[in-house]
Amino acid sequence: MLKNKKILIMGIRNKWSIAYGIAKSAYENGAKLIFTFADENNKEKVEDLVKEFEGSKVYLLSDASQDELVKETFTKIKEENGKVDGIVHAIAHANTEDLHNDFIYTSKEGYAHAVDVSSYSFVLVARIAKELDMLNENASLITLTYYGSTKVLPGYNVMGVAKAALEASVRYLAENLGKENMRVNAISAGPIKTLSAKGIKDFSSILTVIEEKAPLHKNVTIEQVGNVATFLLSNMSQAVTGQVIYADNGYNIMG
Repeated sequence: MLKNKKILIMGIRNKWSIAYGIAKSAYENGAKLIFTFADENNKEKVEDLVKEFEGSKVYLLSDASQDELVKETFTKIKEENGKVDGIVHAIAHANTEDLHNDFIYTSKEGYAHAVDVSSYSFVLVARIAKELDMLNENASLITLTYYGSTKVLPGYNVMGVAKAALEASVRYLAENLGKENMRVNAISAGPIKTLSAKGIKDFSSILTVIEEKAPLHKNVTIEQVGNVATFLLSNMSQAVTGQVIYADNGYNIMG
């Protein structure tokens, strides 16, 4: 489905991450992969992680919410790889105290940080990629969101607000880039045991609820989310843009 397509995956951390599941599916479907990671201290770990994706390249981007840093990294990526056919934005962060305390106690700095890193960074990525003429025709941009953007989930707090902003950004970006025949979508994955999920209080209880109430009575895997991403990155989804696609075994439809 992705033969000869170059896909940039931003935010890979380890083999349990959704970004890794997307990379695995994309690679198995023929994509050539490019990665960015945020922590220079983890460079060797990330390079070792992506060895199985033959021919892939890795680039440091310490803060995807900073205009100059994104421009610098994207310029280097384009110079060394040419244009890309897809970008996967798997970047989000909120301060621990803003996830553990009641939402009403979110600080101004914590609020701005969550929105900058988790939402604005996707807008910035799209803009810089467009300005650098980095995207091939029919390019597809994907970001990751979660059910907490539309429902109150204990412990998700300011991240829910940031994801709501991200989903609105997807719709506006889809309209803007649609003029150039490019697509923008979000995947709302069910809860998965990732490193980021450990910051959510009582996360294990959420997994139990999904198994009990979702129509398919099981939790989703990174491989399943990866396959949804491959579909959205492929030509099979050319009529799909501006959407939030749920990959949660149907949990979101339940009352």
